[in-house]
Amino acid sequence: MISDTLYRQRHSAAHVMAAAVGNLFDDVKFDIGPPTDEGFYYDFDMPHRLVPEDLPAIEAEMHRLVNGADPFTCRELDRDAATKLLQDAQQPFKIERLADIPAGDTITFYQNGEFVDLCRGPHVENTGQIGAFKLLSIAGSYYRGNENNPMLQRIYGTAFPSRKDLKAYLKRLEEARKRDHRRLGTELELFSVNEEVGTGLILWHPKGARIRNIIETFWRDTHYKHGYELLYTPHIGLSDLWQKSGHLDCYKDAMYAPLDIDDRQYYLKPMNCPFHIKIYQSRNRSYRELPLRWAELGTVYRYEKSGVLHGLLRVRGFTQDDAHIFCATNQVESEIADVLTFCQTMWNAFGFTDIKAYLATKPEKAVGDDDRWEQATASLRNAIENCNIDYDIDAGGGAFYGPKIDLKIKDAIGREWQTSTIQFDFNLPERFDMWYIGDDGQKHRPYMVHRALHGSLERFFGILLEHYAGAFPVWLAPVQVRVLPIADAHHDFSQSVADTLTAEGIRVECDMRRESLGAKIRKTRNERLPYMLIVGDKEVETGSVSVRKRGEGQLGSMEISGFVEHIMKEINDKE
Repeated sequence: MISDTLYRQRHSAAHVMAAAVGNLFDDVKFDIGPPTDEGFYYDFDMPHRLVPEDLPAIEAEMHRLVNGADPFTCRELDRDAATKLLQDAQQPFKIERLADIPAGDTITFYQNGEFVDLCRGPHVENTGQIGAFKLLSIAGSYYRGNENNPMLQRIYGTAFPSRKDLKAYLKRLEEARKRDHRRLGTELELFSVNEEVGTGLILWHPKGARIRNIIETFWRDTHYKHGYELLYTPHIGLSDLWQKSGHLDCYKDAMYAPLDIDDRQYYLKPMNCPFHIKIYQSRNRSYRELPLRWAELGTVYRYEKSGVLHGLLRVRGFTQDDAHIFCATNQVESEIADVLTFCQTMWNAFGFTDIKAYLATKPEKAVGDDDRWEQATASLRNAIENCNIDYDIDAGGGAFYGPKIDLKIKDAIGREWQTSTIQFDFNLPERFDMWYIGDDGQKHRPYMVHRALHGSLERFFGILLEHYAGAFPVWLAPVQVRVLPIADAHHDFSQSVADTLTAEGIRVECDMRRESLGAKIRKTRNERLPYMLIVGDKEVETGSVSVRKRGEGQLGSMEISGFVEHIMKEINDKE
């Protein structure tokens, strides 16, 4: 969330940018221009096709307008007057936006200089208070986000109170570009997307698959240690199941078309929840069994519009690290606390220590009685506070079926990422008539908690790749050590070193190419491998290796057993 002052500056900057575009180009149709957490944007429809080379001219016109320090003035109009103003200005998108304003609500227009815009505000007092700004990029955007509507042109920009703040942000942006997981994924041969396979579908290459396997193995092991049992469920389910769960009523647009099998309709699963519920209902349950903690690395499929697909961060087929907890009333708070502790353990292991929670409370439209909502929300709040996690309240931000905790982490360059979610669900237990027999011999409705730590393996991998800029810690690196013989005469000893390390479970490669040592070192550095072991005459003679570590340089000569002890400690400690 940004401050009110920054919101006003960015919102005002969007209006100034729109005014500049209107001044520079003919027949511009305006849509919307909101502020965002990162800056602002505005959507346009016009004959001129914007290119990056247009941005300096637009920015220069913005500076001219800002220097004029024109006031932002607000005026209220009734619906007829507002409609006439927009019709006279020939602004069809604004006329449609006007129709969205409920009857009886105040209709306001803001004006800066000659530019007039249908807008709720707020804004700074005059254009001279906008601060430091920069236009960043151009993109396409469907009107109202619907791919059946016209494609508009969007300009992204950002604004900050001072040039110093803007400069720091642009530096972070440049660092983020260097860390872009899509570029690194190609450069390090970790994953790819192939149009002949399908957009939004990830192909994992050997090195990427190796890292994924390490993550999955750690995930499974830690879940068993924290009292979870693991499940496997199908990739498809009958339409009746998705009808009962409510997905066909509320989520159908994100589901793929049904498959007709044996005269019955099946859907690719968008979520794992109904399958876990059916396992719960495979027999009667007693209070003595609760809590049940069931987790799955379940691959799901969701139709995401092509315009929002983004490398590993937004895909159409992904594997959720999904879990569901079924518990009794008196177990809720301790279970939530355990999940939060588990989240911290998991994120710390991967190098993320700056974690913040957001407690999302009951929205205006919700299912479930008030007592359950109050108890669930209190349980979430108490668990956060008992775990000493910094948190904010997201008032009304819960789902209609229950309150939730969202955890956000900060990466190496200070960006915040939405990751873990702990979500109460009062809806599905009712829909599926879930129950257990209590100590009073009567049926009781269990509490159901959805819980994801990483969210999805694909997105988590993208975050991890950018956090480390491809230089994974030793325990995660697909290749931990590369042995570099200086000449052919050193090949046999180098291979024996590699065999010794492999036998200890260390992931190792031996570079036997007829290249200079310098070329081999450069290749290893470019691939961001943690360790190089250089072998020459001296090393063969003494049965040792010359050790170089990424980021530290020469560590000197070590016996093989000494190096094994050194690297195994680093691997086991997950440094």
